[in-house]
Amino acid sequence: MDSTCGDSLPSSGARVRVFLRLGSESHSVHSGAGGLLSQQLAEVKEESMKILKSFIASHNVPDQVPDELADGAAEDEGRGTDDNPPKKSKK
Repeated sequence: MDSTCGDSLPSSGARVRVFLRLGSESHSVHSGAGGLLSQQLAEVKEESMKILKSFIASHNVPDQVPDELADGAAEDEGRGTDDNPPKKSKK
């Protein structure tokens, strides 16, 4: 009972494992060979963040809208203002 923090005790062969399911993709992340639990968690977190970043980059929606869609939206806006003129408030 010299220490109350489990992190300072030598690891008993425990390893951190994480299974990620992102949509239809599955990933498995395992910690390195031994070390403190906090070190294993840091390794797994770093690897998980790389996987997540890669997933987001590969499934990212493009920022630019094709010209055809942008032109159609502008036409719709123009028509909508002609049909419903702004109302004047009473003072």
